[in-house]
Amino acid sequence: MKKYFEILQKCSLFNKIEEENLISMLDCLGAKIELFDKKYTIFAEGNPAKYIGIMLTGSAQIVRIDYYGNRSILSNVEPTEVFAEAFACAGLPSLPVTVIANEPCEVMLIDCNHILHTCTNNCVFHQQLIFNLMKDLASKAIMFQQKIEITSQRSTREKLMAYLTIQAKKADSNRFDIPFDRQELADYLEVDRSGLSAEISKLRREGIIENHRKHFILL
Repeated sequence: MKKYFEILQKCSLFNKIEEENLISMLDCLGAKIELFDKKYTIFAEGNPAKYIGIMLTGSAQIVRIDYYGNRSILSNVEPTEVFAEAFACAGLPSLPVTVIANEPCEVMLIDCNHILHTCTNNCVFHQQLIFNLMKDLASKAIMFQQKIEITSQRSTREKLMAYLTIQAKKADSNRFDIPFDRQELADYLEVDRSGLSAEISKLRREGIIENHRKHFILL
């Protein structure tokens, strides 16, 4: 467990929790680490909404698949990031989304009930942990509001430009990389891939953007 300390200390869930408390805390929470191969399903839609995940290495995508098999990417999960916490905290009987590994990854799983309900040991870190979880949930609410703001735009062009401007602000630069390939970007924006490719080409011709694969420049 110690080999993950550097990653865990950068995780929002463990903010302001001293390193010396980390081992006893993880033991108290019953934290476990599982390995997943590329394209492996970490959480499947319909699974009990019980665990909070923390990405230690690798990455994953949170996706929603409708009745007809159409896929929409809700977000990308990178190392140190927490995922599925909103569903677990809400007490949903089952998950409404699927989490799929982009690459081989290691994930820490914690039963949400072990965080929300203090243990008999009265651990000093527990209040801070709950505060961190609430702050993380608020942050995710803002992130999903941005997703709604993007996908509610009328055209593919407007959706794409809304997404790219948000990414530029996040990078604090007009040059940035996005975490999606072309198909994944189409799934995230909830548009047709061919229409997205045509719009990117058009924006390049108009001198509004430049791009190579996942790298974009707003001109």
